[in-house]
Parts: sequence; C-alpha cells; structure tokens
Amino acid sequence: MRAVVQRVSSAEVWVEGRRHSSAGPGLLVYLGVATGDGPDDLAFLVDKVRHLRIFPDADDKMNLDVAQAGGEVMVVSAFTVQADARRGRRPSFDAAARPEEAQPLVEAFCEQLAASGLIVRQGVFAAYMDVASHNDGPICILLDSRK
Repeated sequence: MRAVVQRVSSAEVWVEGRRHSSAGPGLLVYLGVATGDGPDDLAFLVDKVRHLRIFPDADDKMNLDVAQAGGEVMVVSAFTVQADARRGRRPSFDAAARPEEAQPLVEAFCEQLAASGLIVRQGVFAAYMDVASHNDGPICILLDSRK
C-alpha cells in the first residue's frame, strides 16, 4: 500500500457537482492499494499515518501527530498512487489492485484510523472526484508499506 499524506488546513471532496465530504485542519491521504496487499501492509500504513509527527508543537517543530494537533483525516482512494512512471511517458498502473481487492482494504484503513480515535472522512471509492485542499506548509510525505 502507498499513501501520499499532505498536511492541510482544509480538504473537500466533490462528486457530481455536490460536496460529498470535508475535513480539516489535519491530513489529506491519497491511498493506493497494490495487488497482493494484505493485513501487514494495512497495519503498517494505519500506524504510520496515525502517528506521523508532522504538526508543529509550541516551539514550531514538527513533533505532534494528527490526534495531538486535534486534526481530522480525509482519505481519498487513488489507484494512481500505485503508478510506475519509470519507463516512457505514460504511467503503468499494473501494480494497482483490482477494485474488488482494493475496496475492502481502503474501508479497513478508514475504520482502523477511526478506531484509533481520529475523525475520518472519505471520498467515494471508484468515483470521479474533484478534490480541493489547502496545503499547510506544504508538507507532503510518501509512505510505502513495501519500502
């Protein structure tokens, strides 16, 4: 599993011209599931996102995680996070899991983050979404359960 994690002051997901969900301040997580991902990959990413210390403390150092900062999490499923653009100019998405494999892991990711005490908002799985965000920093971190 891979995640692009952005620290945001706000994030919104729009589907078919309607606002589906909004969150912030906190994290915007673009989550991509790879073929063969399982419980270990899920546990790794949930723990990393939950405890990633990228929020400023009283001394303006990145020492707080999203819960300590009082933030929310917006999770957007994005198979394109699994893109491989090392060859040519057109990315390959062969590593991305098929929807029937990916959706349960995306749902479990959100459920486990919420079970850790976070407020978790979601996009719509497999929908075309307009995602609006105001990056804070900008702070953008790439997490990969296999690297």
